[in-house]
Amino acid sequence: QVQLVESGGDLVQAGGSLRLSCAASGSFFSTMVMAWYRQSPGKQRELVATITPGGVPSYADSVKGRLSISRDNAKNTVYLQMNSLKPEDTAVYYCNADVTIFGVRRVYWGQGTQVTVSS
Repeated sequence: QVQLVESGGDLVQAGGSLRLSCAASGSFFSTMVMAWYRQSPGKQRELVATITPGGVPSYADSVKGRLSISRDNAKNTVYLQMNSLKPEDTAVYYCNADVTIFGVRRVYWGQGTQVTVSS
């Protein structure tokens, strides 16, 4: 079982910055594909960014150039650096882990952290 705990969500003014963190339990972090998703009220959960076990990132078009995903395998932690925030970035941000353990693929979610960007 893998537990994901997000932190770092806050209320920030437009143009500001935040860094979200997601700490994972267990021994398989270095093999996990990690991702950040977000969900705004009345909208479907959407993929924001992913990072491979080797550290290769990819981003949704809406956040390219403003958000940056990174990981520290020694700390079992993935980060989302959020710069130039916009009101439309307001959402609950969820950490996601996709891992295959002993041949079984498993997907885990964190509980979410609220990001609110005021105009």
